[in-house]
Amino acid sequence: MHRLPSIEEAAASIRTDAVNGLLQSWARSTVVDEHIGDPVIEREVFDALHTTAGFEPSWPEGNAGVLHVYGYWFSTVKTPFGMKRDRWIDGHLAEALGLKPSAFRWNPTAPATLLQRVTETALPLLQEPPRDAIGTEDAHLDDLHTRVVLLRAAGAAATALVYGIDAGEGFRLVTLFPLQGDTDAVLADFTSNPRLRWNAVDPRG
Repeated sequence: MHRLPSIEEAAASIRTDAVNGLLQSWARSTVVDEHIGDPVIEREVFDALHTTAGFEPSWPEGNAGVLHVYGYWFSTVKTPFGMKRDRWIDGHLAEALGLKPSAFRWNPTAPATLLQRVTETALPLLQEPPRDAIGTEDAHLDDLHTRVVLLRAAGAAATALVYGIDAGEGFRLVTLFPLQGDTDAVLADFTSNPRLRWNAVDPRG
């Protein structure tokens, strides 16, 4: 059984991330899951985490790093793809990115916060997709630039999907998760049907 964080532990990490400016590397997201149509974390958790980060809570939309990296640990809602926290626990995402399965598990003794580890891994891949990416596509919604990058390290059981948005100030992360199934279909739909995806919120308001 893998260890889950307490609210207090998550808050301590968020305070560190806020001081280090890491939350600015993340775009905005909604806690209302696009597949089930309901919030995946409680408002009390949402408000507590955003207040700790120095953001005015604006339910149901918030900082994607706060929500996806920390908030998902406290979700008790099962989606068609399982629990939201599974991406950090089961090791498939980490392995797809060429890391040890434990790379994104909760570890309060690690030298870096979870959000720092995730950001330092994923943001460069979004900004400059590597040549060995199995696929990358860009789509434009007026002046909003979106990008998806798919990566799969040798021997990995899943493909890592990294998604982000550039509203004119450089790419910011929205989410990353392990993907099973037809990656070509994901890329084709991304370009043929430009829209905000994976619970992203338009940063232009």
